[in-house]
Amino acid sequence: MLVSALRRCSAGVSGAMVRAGGAVTHRRLESQSSAFRIHPIVEEALAEGQPVVALESTIITHGMPYPQNISMATQVEEIVRANGSVPATVGIIKGKVHIGLSEDEITFLATSKDCVKVSRRDLPYVLSQGLSGGSTVSGTMVAAHHAGIPIFVTGGIGGVHRDGENTMDVSADLTELGRTPVAVISAGVKSILDIGRTLEYLETQGVCVSTFGDSRDFPAFFTPRSGFKAPCHVRNEEEAAQLIASSLELRLGSGVLISVPIPSEYAASGQMIEEAIHQALEEARLQGIVGKEVTPFLLSRVNNITAGKSLDSNIALIKNNARVGSRIAVALSKIRTPKGGGGKYRERKGCKMSDSGPVVIGGINVDFIAKASQDTMEFGGQTNPGQVHQSFGGVGRNLADCMSRLGVGPLFISAVGQDDLSDSVFRYCAHMNMKGVAHLKGHNTATYCAVISGSGDLSLGLGDMEIHQQITTKHVSQFADRLRKSPLLCIDGNVPVSTIQYVCEVARQDRVPVCYEPTDIDKASKPFTSNSWKALTYISPNLKELLSINKTLGYVEDMDIPCRLEDIVDTAISLSLPLLESIQCVIVTLGAQGVLLCGHRRAGTVSLRVNDKVSRDDLCAVHYPAAPIPPEEIINVSGAGDSLMAGLLTGILAEYDTDTCVRMGLLAARLSLRSRGPISQLISPISVSLQQVAEEKWPPPRVWSISPSNGKTFLRTSH
Repeated sequence: MLVSALRRCSAGVSGAMVRAGGAVTHRRLESQSSAFRIHPIVEEALAEGQPVVALESTIITHGMPYPQNISMATQVEEIVRANGSVPATVGIIKGKVHIGLSEDEITFLATSKDCVKVSRRDLPYVLSQGLSGGSTVSGTMVAAHHAGIPIFVTGGIGGVHRDGENTMDVSADLTELGRTPVAVISAGVKSILDIGRTLEYLETQGVCVSTFGDSRDFPAFFTPRSGFKAPCHVRNEEEAAQLIASSLELRLGSGVLISVPIPSEYAASGQMIEEAIHQALEEARLQGIVGKEVTPFLLSRVNNITAGKSLDSNIALIKNNARVGSRIAVALSKIRTPKGGGGKYRERKGCKMSDSGPVVIGGINVDFIAKASQDTMEFGGQTNPGQVHQSFGGVGRNLADCMSRLGVGPLFISAVGQDDLSDSVFRYCAHMNMKGVAHLKGHNTATYCAVISGSGDLSLGLGDMEIHQQITTKHVSQFADRLRKSPLLCIDGNVPVSTIQYVCEVARQDRVPVCYEPTDIDKASKPFTSNSWKALTYISPNLKELLSINKTLGYVEDMDIPCRLEDIVDTAISLSLPLLESIQCVIVTLGAQGVLLCGHRRAGTVSLRVNDKVSRDDLCAVHYPAAPIPPEEIINVSGAGDSLMAGLLTGILAEYDTDTCVRMGLLAARLSLRSRGPISQLISPISVSLQQVAEEKWPPPRVWSISPSNGKTFLRTSH
């Protein structure tokens, strides 16, 4: 059932990618308007019922200077992901409305000198002229509604300008809220505006306005109180989601405004802000600034007058809104998803998930990734310049995450503590089947810190992993029936030896294939301290881990790791040979050099299918080079190997040929190397598909026949 489902999934999405000018662009499967381009990740999330949050782009094009605008846009998207939702930043690029932007597209908007502000009024002209620009609140709401995204997060909305009773200067944001059913999460109304008249105008438009939190005090952007009360009040994300769900169910055709006060520790002095606003307003009047140029002028001048304090507040409130808005989106998705669909397998673009799918057992970590700005670092206590960000990892979690994004949706078995970090984990992993994750009181969620050099190499890793010892036989045995029905079990080296032995015994009795991910040198040998390893089907060590396994089995003493590729291949083959008496395939990850498969031969290559009829003595090795990636494009190396294995295993489950399986893994790994998190958000059945594999120009693999007595014999270079 799983195999046929995967085939249907691949067939259903293989036509979704078209290539133009060397860049991959997306074509919506059904009837996407030529004016709109929905990013594959966003479309995939919408199709699955995952929470999606729309984001505007005027903050990129007009709100902040370069490079602060890129940093802010990236950080806001990361906050949305970390809180369990998929970000969909809206921007207009060369006459097309893009719903969901790539890193390159964000950079284009952030650095272009010709971008315009685009509201509803401007859309026809901007598109007809092939222009580019940042979407305002109004423009973003139009795009979000077109895509079916119910929640939009921004900093603050526009409103009735001061002296608006004379100038009739009223933001299009207000009329858009009156006619477009999208919920806007903001820090209230910008304090440069007439807040009282803005609230009156919203009432006239029939817009439901609510504050969020402990008070009905309507916030004023830089400050948590404006002196006005909101007509409605929701206390938390769940109440906010219920309010939005009710509005959508009523089909009123109007939006909802949920106003989130800026955290008090970041609020600016109300008196200071008010004085700066009055000065900026007078300057705008004297300079004849009117229309849509007023707001950016006023915000810029207020920032200058307050010596940057208003900008600091602006950044803090946007991040807070993103955090709150994405959690509301998660709560709304639970309301709108039929009960029973959360932990069970859901239908995913034609891929039916069932309770007999694969199982992944392993660790969850909250990762803190530090990448140095320079290739060389000082380790004598000095502070090295670089960037630090938080993400979510753990080998088992990475495998389950990537396989879930590829349409397989495994049950994930692990353990976390009952702490704030675990809450973040569950929000971030909302797209995964987390029913097997124990939530343990008195334990810390595992944390890992990776220090990466400027060239992309892992220089140092530190971890608090004690909780992995709580992935016990007792806990895993609760899912024994599921293990026995599974087409594939994956287990990582974070799991205790006793649990590994239990899983291997279940697999041996029921003839279930098992893949072991060694994790690191110290954990690589866990199955090999007993005969448990003979139940393994696949293992995926790097060369150092493979050497550690051989030392544990007593096959070799210590040895130096070679540097030349030919010597690396020779060493990897010789170390793999003793394991092939029981293991079907040893998948040696070689980093930038690609991957080496050593195993039993069928049809001139290594067999990956468990039911293949192969001679146990007919062995071969195949080296698949990796397509080179410039060092400056490598952002995170911690999940590349896990992505490789997840892509490869997904291909195995679909019964694809060996070349296709490996190249699916290489595609996934390449995406993750360029991602801020261990597993790229861009990985999907679209970006890692049969068509994508076929369109890539792959370096040809090299094939050798191998035997314990004669070593390796070169056969051919495959094309």
